Amino acid sequence: MTGGLSGGAPAPAAGGTPASHTSQADAAHRADVLLEALPYIQRFRGAVVVVKYGGNAMIDPQLSRAVADDVVLLRAVGLKPVVVHGGGPQISALMARLGKVAEFRDGLRVTDAETVDIARMVLVGKVNRDIVSAINVHGPLAVGLSGEDAGLIAAGARNPDLGFVGDVRAVNPSILERLLAEELIPVVSTIGSDPSGQAYNINADTVAGALAEALGAEKALFLTDVAGLLADIDDPGSLISRTTADELQAMIDDGRLTGGMIPKVAAALHAVRHGVGSAHLLDGRIAHVLLLELFSDAGIGTMITDGTAVAGPPVARPAAEEDA
Repeated sequence: MTGGLSGGAPAPAAGGTPASHTSQADAAHRADVLLEALPYIQRFRGAVVVVKYGGNAMIDPQLSRAVADDVVLLRAVGLKPVVVHGGGPQISALMARLGKVAEFRDGLRVTDAETVDIARMVLVGKVNRDIVSAINVHGPLAVGLSGEDAGLIAAGARNPDLGFVGDVRAVNPSILERLLAEELIPVVSTIGSDPSGQAYNINADTVAGALAEALGAEKALFLTDVAGLLADIDDPGSLISRTTADELQAMIDDGRLTGGMIPKVAAALHAVRHGVGSAHLLDGRIAHVLLLELFSDAGIGTMITDGTAVAGPPVARPAAEEDA
């Protein structure tokens, strides 16, 4: 016999390294990861973190599970996550089944009366329930609601040409504050209503930024389908890890941002200019991207603050239309 049973050296692992050495190295690496996360966990304990969930992270089952796991872990280590979700692809899929063609303008879905009913069904009745169920695999933690519940989001028409696409007129965060006080995880679908009860479909990025402001969030995190902001649109490795609100506004003003990235950046700008500590554009195609950004030294996405400008004019990779 070989290995520990014979009292000899441990059997070699693949590549000739003794199994015990490999195991020790793996254990040491895991310990290093936990220790690296420790100061961030201590710093952000008790802080509200708004997570805008959408794109591939919502469609891919493995990524969906990873996001749910991340959100539960944030809550377990003392943060207060609030999930805000879109559902653009799911709305478009149901519209196609019903013979309707989706139309976008500046990343926002043109929404007639029939389309707002479709959006309401998909966001409140399907997507919201799926996210709540995925989180609640870990215990009775998540509560689903829409902007219509308890007067959370007062909405109004953004532009007559867009139909029932709404803007956030006001936020009443009391229902969210009560849920957070009970250590629950609110999961918010982005349908709001006006004083007459008319429903509006509101862009999920816009809602995430508004809720982050109303809750005094420490961070607003936006999952997207691109790596973040790039210094060179032809170089995926030129990710800008940190930039400022003024630089992003300049990018919008001179047309370097188009399509679905505009609502995301506008929401990030709104958040950091209204008291939110920082906003983050993250690649939702990467599993556990929330943990990598919040609890590691290097981070993984683009962090936006309202602070001092950093060197170099950033340029963003154009993005496809996503959520509306």
